[in-house]
This record gives sequence, structure tokens and C-alpha cells, in this order.
Amino acid sequence: MYRRCGFRHERKLRATGVTRIAGIDEAGRGALAGPVVAAAVILPEKFRHRRLNDSKQLAPELREEIYCELIGNPQISWAVGVIDSIEIDRINILRATHKAMRAALAALSIPPDHVLIDGLPVIPFPLPQTAIIDGDCFSLSIAAASVIAKVTRDAMMRDFCAHFPEYCFGQHKGYTTELHLLKLHEFGACPIHRRSFEPVAQPLLALEGLLDATTSPARRPRRETGLPIPAA
Repeated sequence: MYRRCGFRHERKLRATGVTRIAGIDEAGRGALAGPVVAAAVILPEKFRHRRLNDSKQLAPELREEIYCELIGNPQISWAVGVIDSIEIDRINILRATHKAMRAALAALSIPPDHVLIDGLPVIPFPLPQTAIIDGDCFSLSIAAASVIAKVTRDAMMRDFCAHFPEYCFGQHKGYTTELHLLKLHEFGACPIHRRSFEPVAQPLLALEGLLDATTSPARRPRRETGLPIPAA
């Protein structure tokens, strides 16, 4: 069910005396290639935006437009943290995501008093935090961070596409799509692929699994359903 983002979580914190509240979110955690990018955003108390929402629910053009509005607003403090694929393979994606979040937070010009995080708590963390499942759908601060993280990472993947055009990173942004798996099977892994991710090592098996998962059971041949075929 659609819910409009708001400041309900921020208002609760301000009622306790907290003034500077940052929202944090990431982009690229589930991708097979490229970095994971986290953004930290501090919105002014009187901030309003009718179209800001979870970046995944926004059309690319609108997401880019909102991104420009956010970074162009001098009252908004924001920063990003980027962890590349090499570091992801070295420490694993969960630790890399948390490291990117801490890096984004450290890059803010003035540290916040409290942080709203999309998802589960981050441990260890340098500041008081409130973790909110699907927080980018409820908190404007987290939604703003989701937009900045997503647009920043998408731009990086388009730049990688210029270096590795055969993989079409500009289209799928490194995520597990049929096109990406086909290119991965054809050309093998490139320097920005996450080799610790199983689909990178076995792209053909991953492609078969993806195709199987997207095939409707009603349209599969009867012998694939596991049901006995009655005699004529």
C-alpha cells in the first residue's frame, strides 16, 4: 500500500530535543558489479516536497529531477560514501554497506545528533540511531538519502559503461538481469564485477534460475510442474 513520506519519525526525535537528524540509505547492495553507495542527508525542519519518495518508486527522470533539487538546496546537508567491488569481495557486502554508511556520515560538514537508517540497525555505529524497515517509504530524510545514493551510483555505472561497453552497464546498472547474465556468460567477469557473488562465478546457472523464476507456472509444460500426467 502506498504511503506518503513524512516527518513523523523526525518529529518524535525533535520532541525529545534532537535537532540535527540525518537519514541514511544505500544503493547497489544487491548488484553483481560496481560499488555500493550510501548517502547521508540532513533536511531542514521546514522542508516540504510533494514528490519525494523511495527512489525505487520514482521514474528515472523524476528521480534525477529531485536529486538536482536536493543537492542544489543550500539548506540541505548531504554526503556520500562509496565502497568499491574489491573491498566488497574482501569484507563482504553487509560490512561494505555499513562501511559506506559510516563514510557518508563522516563526510557531512557537521555531524547530526541522531541518524535514521533504512533497514536494520548498523553495529557498530558512531551515533545514536533508529533503524526503520522500509524507512525510505516513511521518512523524508531517508527517502532523500535513497535518491542521492541511487542517482550517484547510476551515474557511476554509466561511466563504467564507457570503459566496459560490452556489458551494457548503462542499462542494468550491474543488477541481476537477463541481459547482464547473458553478457557475463559471454565475456566473463570484468574488473568491477563482485567475484564473491555466486552469479558472477556461475552466470549460466543464474540465468537459468532467473528464467525459471520468471516463467509462470500456468505457462510451463506439465512435465515441469512435478505433477503426474494422466493417461489419455
